[in-house]
Amino acid sequence: MSERAAKVTPADDEQDDDQITDSAAPDAVTEDDAAGDDAESPAEPVTTGAESVVRALENAGVEYAFGVQGGAIMPVYDALYDSDIRHVTMAHEQGAAHAADAYGIVSGEPGVCLATSGPGATNLVTGIADADMDSDPMVALTGQVPTEFVGNDAFQETDTTGVTTPVTKDNTFASDSDRVGSDVSEAFALAREGRPGPTLVDLPKDVTNGETDREPDAPTVPDTYQVQERADSEIVDAAAERIENCARPVMLLGGGVIKGEASEACREFAIEHEIPVITTMPGIGAFPEDHELSLEMAGMHGTGYANMAVTHCDTLIGIGTRFDDRLTGGIETFAPDAEVIHVDIDPAEISKNIHADYPLVGDAETVVEQLSEAVDSSPEAKKWRAQCQQWKSDYSMAYDAPEDKPVQPEFVVEALDEATSDRAIVTTGVGQHQMWACQYWTYTEPRTWVSSHGLGAMGYGLPSAIGARLAADDDQEVVCIDGDGSFLMTLQGLSVAVREELDITVAVLNNEYIGMVRQWQDAFFDGRHSASDYGWMPEFDKLAEAFGACGFRIDDYDDVAETIDDAIAYDGPSVIDVHIDPDANVYPMVPSGGDNGQFALTEDQL
Repeated sequence: MSERAAKVTPADDEQDDDQITDSAAPDAVTEDDAAGDDAESPAEPVTTGAESVVRALENAGVEYAFGVQGGAIMPVYDALYDSDIRHVTMAHEQGAAHAADAYGIVSGEPGVCLATSGPGATNLVTGIADADMDSDPMVALTGQVPTEFVGNDAFQETDTTGVTTPVTKDNTFASDSDRVGSDVSEAFALAREGRPGPTLVDLPKDVTNGETDREPDAPTVPDTYQVQERADSEIVDAAAERIENCARPVMLLGGGVIKGEASEACREFAIEHEIPVITTMPGIGAFPEDHELSLEMAGMHGTGYANMAVTHCDTLIGIGTRFDDRLTGGIETFAPDAEVIHVDIDPAEISKNIHADYPLVGDAETVVEQLSEAVDSSPEAKKWRAQCQQWKSDYSMAYDAPEDKPVQPEFVVEALDEATSDRAIVTTGVGQHQMWACQYWTYTEPRTWVSSHGLGAMGYGLPSAIGARLAADDDQEVVCIDGDGSFLMTLQGLSVAVREELDITVAVLNNEYIGMVRQWQDAFFDGRHSASDYGWMPEFDKLAEAFGACGFRIDDYDDVAETIDDAIAYDGPSVIDVHIDPDANVYPMVPSGGDNGQFALTEDQL
């Protein structure tokens, strides 16, 4: 990202006295405010850096924090003891970062994770990198050894800001007890403003233990941080003219549509002008997949009809997408006949991978509204829409489910979808199961699809279900569709789900393989299953029971519907060990760097 900086906050010894008055404190009250029986009592004044850190989180409206205790972060946890913020103690710091990430995806507000210095901080890195790749809002707070020991290889010391600079939007080494709360406030604001992303504040123990009476500043971004909201009007007009006069338009909606709260504006624009809509994987849910204009997901494992539309369109309206390689395949073959209109809030993404003929830098919702005002007539695209519908028929996502073979994973995903509401939230790990969850669940609302896209972090599914559950409405089901390999990586999170009494359903699609690796080995490595064939897996249903969750098992089609209904009805965490066909593969498939229009539907087409 372009919005990265590592900085050390200077000491504020020479600050003006008027910066330290009570009037600067967010919680300060006047005599008039205090009058009357209904007036709220002022918050207790902060006395330490750690209390200032917690006050900053409270001022930002934080309700939940995910973390693991430890020596260097202990002062912050002591301050949390008296806070209304609910801390969820995770079983591993990676899980804390993934839970915070998912909380941010579902709520739209930055999730917060905490860890101690050294291994605690480094265990967060996978989750931080995941949030960075997917532009998810997150604030990480890490303990650090006292400043006098920094650089001396002290016990549990790691250069956390150095390690995380490449994978954070901004990070700060806090150096002053008077400033540390404001450092956290700024990190929170930066995480959610503009293009969202993870921020980090490294907290030396002497700084959090240090005395201060300074209330933290409100969560605002620095004056130097500028975000362009509206696109250049001349380019908007030119793009609008192109849309009016094209014959084969498509809209390509990425994750930035959801993060920019632009889903409704995009839906209205597409429906008004009858433009077929495709999503990227992070953009799933930005447009209802049950609408006739929806072509669903494009890319490596996108639908055949979406990839055909991308390949043959003459105008591609890309909104909030960075055109990554899993979407585009080979750059030279991606939308070869199209003029590209690219809307993105980050100017660094414009023409980075795909050349933009009409570069529109700005907030997604704002720019779509600009386009809507500028487009006077809809394109004449009746034949094109008919062609897209024909491709839907030609390249249907139908599959075989013979009774004499093991359960097919697509059948299980569809059964889970059928058993839950339209607003149910799906989380996944990474692998074949992730792709089946993309392809065979019908998504109609934003913020209902939670997965690891750019980083592709196995183990994401269960901890993200924990974060999603706490961010979701009470009437929303949370279903984690996981693979056996991904589930093994973070299944210790079951202890958290049980302790916190979280109502989540985990369906483990168990094929005793690292399935996607096995599929690639069959296709490209002569079937040599090097380190991808487990050959044995624990009984996940019984393992769930040992954790205190409710365990279920599916071995054949007759078990599917009733077992899923029972698991979802259980009020608490449940795990379904689903024994699927070990030979099942994910199709369509575009080989890495290939032509999206030349997707394979079977292995012999690769």
